[in-house]
Amino acid sequence: MTAQTMYGLEPVLAEELLRLGAKDVEKHNRAVSFRGDLGFMYKANLCLRTALRVLVPIEDFEVRSEQDIYAGIKKIPWEVFMDVDDTFAFSAKLNTELFGHSQYVALLAKDALADRFREKTGKRPTVDVEDPALRIRLFITGDHCSVSLDSSGDSLHKRGYREQTNLAPLNEVLAAGMVLLSGWDRMSNFVDPMCGSGTLLIEAALLAANIPPGAYRKGFGFQRWSDFDAELWAKVHAGAMERITGNKPVIWGGEVSKNVARKAETNIAIADLKEEITVKNVAFEDLPAPEGRGVLIINPPYGERMDEDEDINALYKMIGDTLKKYWTGYEAWVLTPNLEAAKFIKLTPRPKIRLFNGALDCRFLRYELYAGSRRREE
Repeated sequence: MTAQTMYGLEPVLAEELLRLGAKDVEKHNRAVSFRGDLGFMYKANLCLRTALRVLVPIEDFEVRSEQDIYAGIKKIPWEVFMDVDDTFAFSAKLNTELFGHSQYVALLAKDALADRFREKTGKRPTVDVEDPALRIRLFITGDHCSVSLDSSGDSLHKRGYREQTNLAPLNEVLAAGMVLLSGWDRMSNFVDPMCGSGTLLIEAALLAANIPPGAYRKGFGFQRWSDFDAELWAKVHAGAMERITGNKPVIWGGEVSKNVARKAETNIAIADLKEEITVKNVAFEDLPAPEGRGVLIINPPYGERMDEDEDINALYKMIGDTLKKYWTGYEAWVLTPNLEAAKFIKLTPRPKIRLFNGALDCRFLRYELYAGSRRREE
């Protein structure tokens, strides 16, 4: 199988898969391949925090022409995977000079599958791009075509708890990846002082209590497959829910906008995490640091949508000043594509991890906040 992810999260996803019990785990670009049985495929969809989807490969063949695509797809025994009354949809990704348009490739594949059914049953199955029973993914690299079934259905970042969002909501998979990359121990304090609609806070609380990120979803793609084993799924689901713990570290969010803070509280309530997460309607500089040590993760404005009278450099200077003044003993992480503004934090980040927030090429910057100076005396 292959679990797709976002750039920079491959090591975290590989670690997650190993902990879940996957075999032959290998990292690729924005993906991790692995082996497991049917039950493990169910568990991967339910429990992986940093996977966008879990693909099950069913066929590989060489392609040199449009006819090769059509013939290769038509040869696959689709009746094993679906009935003629089931809906389906193809999507194609191309990394080849042989074919120009992914939509045209998907159209060829659709015709091949439909023609196979028509020849065998006299009927053609229907395409449904929005909500198909079977989602099929084609990847053509050079002259090699691989065909996979998408076991997830909707992307796994769509957890099901987030009804309210603000202007630039953080993708849930990216948020979970940031929490895992920070190395937070799940016991010490966790703070997001610019929490927006609460995604980082919720992902941290899910991680702390070992709640499966897929626990809120209405369903997965594999549940509509002809080989779906309801009994096995019930067993896998029950096993994952039994491993939820009562672990409740201090998890605080700060949000300067009253309206946005309300959105965060709505999402936290949907996730049934009101007892685990506290949101305070205050600016970062007025948010008191909870006693003890812990991790802050900040996804500040990047300066892309700020009003002209707002100064992005001043905002980042405020972040640096506030961290140095009030958050000694904590470890702070800041996600930003604006490395010029980040210089105004006036702290040295180590490491700088490259991540993408949507199309924005960002760095995830770690700042260790010590009391006094750490410069070694000569």
